[in-house]
Amino acid sequence: MKVILKQDVKGSGKKGAVIEVSDGYAKNFLLKKGLAEIATAGGINEATQKRTADEYHRAENIKALKELATQVNGKTVEVHIRTGNNGKAFGSVTTADIASALSELGYEIDKKKISIKDAIKNVGVAEAEIRFMEGVTAKIKVNVSSL
Repeated sequence: MKVILKQDVKGSGKKGAVIEVSDGYAKNFLLKKGLAEIATAGGINEATQKRTADEYHRAENIKALKELATQVNGKTVEVHIRTGNNGKAFGSVTTADIASALSELGYEIDKKKISIKDAIKNVGVAEAEIRFMEGVTAKIKVNVSSL
């Protein structure tokens, strides 16, 4: 029996997939729990159109992220931190500080996508990496100055 999965089913397939399963498995498990529906010509066509639309939107999203990564790559952001008389910083520069400095430049980037190798606790220039998604990264310089 051919069914269209409404949700991901472990061992069977992903949401929207048209699969061939035994009649008993379809009737007693997939259909009963609402995980699938019987595949009709209209349903198969709709699932195919939705899959192609999702692939197109995903490709457009990847394209936009790559473009943003090329724009941000190599930029220098200015971050101010409080320091004592001896030049030692109180606390450290966080990813939220870097994200707010990037937003001042016009780039809205989530602080969770920014990673710093070591804590930035000194005045000077440090590097940070922005991971937009797997394989799409950008490196920026963080210029830390005292208030």
